[in-house]
Amino acid sequence: MLREKKVLIASNLADDLSRSTIIIATNYQGLLAKQMAELRNALAKAGVEYHVVKNTLLYRAAEKVGKPQLMNIIEGPVALAFGYDDVVNAAKALNQYIKSTTLPLQIKGGLLGDRILLPEEVISLADLPPKEILISKLIRQLQAPVGNLHNILSLPLQGLLNVLQNRAQITSE
Repeated sequence: MLREKKVLIASNLADDLSRSTIIIATNYQGLLAKQMAELRNALAKAGVEYHVVKNTLLYRAAEKVGKPQLMNIIEGPVALAFGYDDVVNAAKALNQYIKSTTLPLQIKGGLLGDRILLPEEVISLADLPPKEILISKLIRQLQAPVGNLHNILSLPLQGLLNVLQNRAQITSE
């Protein structure tokens, strides 16, 4: 490879590393070119980019953008999935593709912010419910104490109202 081409690839890789919210490392050996294209297309539909990278260029790019901890999960030939928006979406798309095919593709780990993720953590991240469901559960949990307080405060008033209604009914008879 020409030096200029390596510099350009490392620069593009550094840009991808700096823009991504999650990076998932996988092996890719044993995949045919057609299977790799199908994988890239499936991930692209979810907004995830998937690139085979050369480790030396990855090391330079990771150092350049301040993510040297990424090299802790890089061992041997590797391909990286770059997620730019929702971290769960990227992990979910990759995990669903792996489950739906019989390809010898394995997750080696991930980088979420500055934190290294083990393969099991990436898979558990993929198993999280969608963001909207998590938000609705949080709202429900936040509303529960208010509802309980309302019930506690209104119960004595309801009892007093029942007593007064019974008393008024007895006196009217």
